Amino acid sequence: MTSGDGGRGTGRRGVLRAGAAAVLLGAAGCTSGTKSAVSPASSTQPPTAAPTPTQAPTPTATQAATPTAPPAATPLPNPPLWQPGPGEIQPDVKRRAVELVAALGAWPPGGQGSGAARARVAALGLPPGLADGAGRLAPAAPEAAVEVVDAQYGGILADSASVLVVCRQWTRQPDGSVAAGGITVDVRLSRAEPRWTVTAVHPGDPGPAAGSPAATPAASPASPAAPAAPTPAVAKVLAEPRIELPPEAAADLLSGTVHDSVLTAMLRLAGPYALSVSVVRTGHPLDVFGTTRPSDHPLGRAFDVWRIDGRAVVDPATPRQLIESFMRDAAAAGSYNVGGPVAIAGVGNQFFTDDTHHDHVHVGFTS
Repeated sequence: MTSGDGGRGTGRRGVLRAGAAAVLLGAAGCTSGTKSAVSPASSTQPPTAAPTPTQAPTPTATQAATPTAPPAATPLPNPPLWQPGPGEIQPDVKRRAVELVAALGAWPPGGQGSGAARARVAALGLPPGLADGAGRLAPAAPEAAVEVVDAQYGGILADSASVLVVCRQWTRQPDGSVAAGGITVDVRLSRAEPRWTVTAVHPGDPGPAAGSPAATPAASPASPAAPAAPTPAVAKVLAEPRIELPPEAAADLLSGTVHDSVLTAMLRLAGPYALSVSVVRTGHPLDVFGTTRPSDHPLGRAFDVWRIDGRAVVDPATPRQLIESFMRDAAAAGSYNVGGPVAIAGVGNQFFTDDTHHDHVHVGFTS
């Protein structure tokens, strides 16, 4: 059983700020000539004939046919495929989810399109039709690369699971430049032999930033609305170096859909700790996994932390005292529902632990 996320009870969850690129431009050169000085004519010598103008050499057929080589495109990052570490429960479930996300979200030059994506999925022994649900994970780009920041459980039961795959992604643009972004994908799996199989893929979509033209219809097509500046609390969280946010979580904050209680707690916890956030709102299951109870995440009232002071929560080498201290401080920051790998006694069952939360700390709020 799992518990937490939207209140006390059964478990939940279902885990990119990332990099930019430059285009190299070649500069065309120019040539310049020098003038020769000519002595005035002597009275005893005939006038000197004017020099014959020098003509520019005519390019040979070979030279004319050789085009100038275009500038080399900036290569995309090539991060290694994420692998589960020690302390994982059912590690191959996460490995399976990550393999699928990598097949859908990364491809070599010319590997775009649904046909190529279906072939990559089929090569994993998974249903090719899963590629049809890739959505924002497979944009129209001739080349793409993906890095999995973390893979955490949104829920793990005996025969089913949700894995939240938190990604950074780079895509080649039509002009050859590289665009950086990221996405969190909820991958659903079911038990099968010899390996678990994927049954569905749910790419996250945080929506546009609050106040952007996409979020607020312009009064006139000729005068589109300018994006609004983030609120002071959001700006402070985004600028805090001790809070690490993957691309989708940062987009959640900018969307204006995250409660101030979450922002305040993040800033308070960033005093004594450096925290790496995996999921805020987008990418998480709507309900606590295995139940019909709404999760606090899609409502903008929760966040998950997968690393504290540079130590992964799931790693057995991470001191349990550090995790317990963080969980207690999260409760002191106003959370009514703190879940993690450590069992803590608390009044009103404020703390909980289960298999789903062995790899992260959940911090939820009532408003």
